[in-house]
Amino acid sequence: MSYKVVALAAALTMLGCSPKPADTGTEALADKLAKQAPEASSPVSFKVPVHYSTLDNGLKVVISPDDTAPIATVGVYYNIGFRIEPKDRTGFAHLFEHMMFQGSENLGKMEFISLVQNNGGVLNGSTRFDYTNYFEIVPAHKVETMLWAEADRMKGLAITQENLTNQQGVVKNEVKVNVLNQPYGGFPWLDMPQYAFNNWYNAHNFYGDLADLDAATLEDVQAFFDMYYAPNNAVVVVVGDVNVEETLAMVTKYFGDLPAAELAAQPDLTELRQEQEKRFNKFDRLAPKPAFAFAYKMPPRNTPEYYAMGIIDQLLVQGDDSLLHQELVKDKQLTGDVGGGINYLLGNMFNYNGPMLWMSSFTHDEQHSEKELVAAVDAVIARLAEQPIDEKDVQRALVKLRSDLFDNIDGFYGFGKLDLLASFALFDNNPARINELEANFKAVTPELIKATVKEYLRPGNRTILTLTPGEEPAQTQQGEQQ
Repeated sequence: MSYKVVALAAALTMLGCSPKPADTGTEALADKLAKQAPEASSPVSFKVPVHYSTLDNGLKVVISPDDTAPIATVGVYYNIGFRIEPKDRTGFAHLFEHMMFQGSENLGKMEFISLVQNNGGVLNGSTRFDYTNYFEIVPAHKVETMLWAEADRMKGLAITQENLTNQQGVVKNEVKVNVLNQPYGGFPWLDMPQYAFNNWYNAHNFYGDLADLDAATLEDVQAFFDMYYAPNNAVVVVVGDVNVEETLAMVTKYFGDLPAAELAAQPDLTELRQEQEKRFNKFDRLAPKPAFAFAYKMPPRNTPEYYAMGIIDQLLVQGDDSLLHQELVKDKQLTGDVGGGINYLLGNMFNYNGPMLWMSSFTHDEQHSEKELVAAVDAVIARLAEQPIDEKDVQRALVKLRSDLFDNIDGFYGFGKLDLLASFALFDNNPARINELEANFKAVTPELIKATVKEYLRPGNRTILTLTPGEEPAQTQQGEQQ
């Protein structure tokens, strides 16, 4: 769900947690480091500078200086994602992401994009579960220009019928291209929440019903903008080669006079404890092979079990050495590859706020039955639940997790760092959490991992979604429960 105006590298960054194939050299190094880990209690190996403040109008501001290169990344995150968009307006959060590029008081239609590109920068925006974000990567001396431009569109958009009609068409075409006319379109990242969750806010079609998109009016757009695109519902983050005091002064200059809004009450996102496994099947006329996906509801954010699930994710599905890869790909040859993760294909385990799924999926040949696939997955889960967990395996997972975390923080010109800082400011009012992550993971014990597996990876907490190639039979309904 991204505005397609930036290089492929940015698009890949926004996809988040696609698993990365491991090479033998990396695995050998991981083994060596894992063996050394119990012998030395090393301190946290990084510390991100975090300067956090809040303006009088409620705007949160995070600045993290880094003079490694003369560039800076500016991000504005609004606390409105597709999870909490109004009922009967599905897809509206995503529609509004597009509207933000249609002009403001001092910048005409699409001039925001030209401004960034003409100053040697790249930009993007996306809509996620719990936020909509916009960011620019520019030469460091252009930070003030970007802050001015972001403040200009926070102040007010060019909300016209022409712009609305145009972007309704753009979004509807995006749905058709990315989902309706694409093999495995929306499988499983868009499909699974609709089957696994029961609360409408967590379970509706995030891309949006085409009828809902057509029904949006100018009044709807204005009300949405006034409610959610306000300084007291946002955070501005600047990372890179900047001076903290000067940057804060710029933010105050351009954003400080914008009025706060009376925010809507946050909807109740509660999901009751799932007691029985759910199974569904959908048909895909474009898919060449069947597919299999399964998901478990996650522990609440920031709990010990949440951090344990981060390590369990590494043990189960991240890399060629993971248990599911070994079982499904190498040993039983049920599939050529298996992917998965927390907040799978829409982000990572840190940049969401609310109920979430740990999910895995793969394609397979037709001769492999659902029963066979479930049995193979259950055998892997049972191994974690019933057999002793070797401390060496935990340390190996920590090495991989720490490597992924470092890659995220240092990746794409500071955007990964910016994304974490913005998420922790929005959801926890504590962007300094970025410096606590490694210690929280290190506190996880094999006993906690085993207890977390037994509670959260039990069959009663699981949803299975299978995909069958071909046209849907007339007598069945798409997504029918088995």
